Amino acid sequence: QVQLVESGGGLVQPGGSMRLSCAASRSIFSISVMAWYRQVPGMQRELVAGVTTGGNTNYVDSVKGRFTISRDNAKNTVYLQMNSLKFEDTAVYYCNARNVRLQPFWDLWGQGTQVTVSS
Repeated sequence: QVQLVESGGGLVQPGGSMRLSCAASRSIFSISVMAWYRQVPGMQRELVAGVTTGGNTNYVDSVKGRFTISRDNAKNTVYLQMNSLKFEDTAVYYCNARNVRLQPFWDLWGQGTQVTVSS
């Protein structure tokens, strides 16, 4: 039932770094756009970064130059490397796998992991 397994997260000081991981099955990962979202209480869920099967990436403006999304196709894993972390990055981060090209379509979510940036 658990198709996306997240790891990482925790407490980090401002200016520090943290790496999130999300592992999927090969059947899901191979044709999915992978992405990381984040959400804070009372706010809309926000797309942080995405990466296509071909390696194209996109980022929300607030993390450009600080975060890097990557995928390892051999390990069926997507990563989010977060550097120069700020208080504003504090949120629950969710891994997402989306397929809207080939049937059956899917939109799958990880369990979420808390990232807290605090001194």
